[in-house]
Amino acid sequence: MLFLRFLLNLLIVKQSTDLIQIQFEQFIDHFEKSYKNNPDEYIYRIKIFEKSLKKINFLNQFRQHKNSALFGLTKYSDLTEQEFKQIVLKNNVSKSSKKKNKKTRRNTVESFSVTSPIDDVNIPQKFDWRDKNAVSQIRDQGECGACWAYSIATTVESMLAIKTNKTLREFSTQQLVDCSENHGCNGGDICSTLEWMSNKNISLETLQDYPSKSIAGNCQSDSPAKHSGVRIQTKHLCENLVGNERQVIRMIANHGPVIATVDASTWQNYLGGIIQYHCFNNRNHAVQITGYDLSGPIPYYRVRNTWNLDFGINGYVHIAIGDNLCGIAEEISSIDLVDIPKSFL
Repeated sequence: MLFLRFLLNLLIVKQSTDLIQIQFEQFIDHFEKSYKNNPDEYIYRIKIFEKSLKKINFLNQFRQHKNSALFGLTKYSDLTEQEFKQIVLKNNVSKSSKKKNKKTRRNTVESFSVTSPIDDVNIPQKFDWRDKNAVSQIRDQGECGACWAYSIATTVESMLAIKTNKTLREFSTQQLVDCSENHGCNGGDICSTLEWMSNKNISLETLQDYPSKSIAGNCQSDSPAKHSGVRIQTKHLCENLVGNERQVIRMIANHGPVIATVDASTWQNYLGGIIQYHCFNNRNHAVQITGYDLSGPIPYYRVRNTWNLDFGINGYVHIAIGDNLCGIAEEISSIDLVDIPKSFL
């Protein structure tokens, strides 16, 4: 009897192993992985892949609603957690930014729920600047950890479209990577970059005038204040709004998209839905919040990411409002534009 049970267990294990290998082969083909014919790399990656499947099953156990976050296989599911952080996140929020944020933390507490809606008459329950043609297309940062530059450049794009009511123009992330004295493709500080742009009267050039290379290079601007692009002034600089996420919503609805820093460590296998759990606040990624939705049972932010259209919800992530999920309320920035060239009007 024991021997038969032993054989049955072996059969179950073999079937499970065979199924994982079939899934892994499909994963390799779907995401066009290069190690299919590299035996050593193949063995290494399939072990990681198996761990990802277990992690996905664990996370999906916490789905309480059809709109809750759904996890599954993504292009990052064959990376270890450490590889994901090193290759994709690269600790994109600098330590100086984190320290600065701790000093300015507000000790306010304000609950948020659907039953206690925002009292501003002019704040809609559902809003997204994409519906106003004020958000450009999703981009892919690749292995260049310049999400900080993308979040700033895309917010400049949005504010120009809002202010001029004209067609969107794309602005240069490369200029920020090359010229702002951050860490290039290895991370940057949103706060110091916005201060640098505002205090030094930096003119951010268009993508056409300063094209992307996906690697850090020498600064190609003739002068820091060269006026072929647009200049900014900070309206809210890295404000800590933990406990006051109503203010984040007001800023989005009344002014425009905002820049936020988040902890994206657990986004590795995110497919869609609203993140409510298992997202912490060791901030390592920068994003743009383009809108929100308070109309359903789970109020959430609409967060624009920079990992291409094949990630998440066509490049977006939905994060629940009210509990500082992913550290999203710890460092909120919004900008205004000044001295817009006549050619942009």
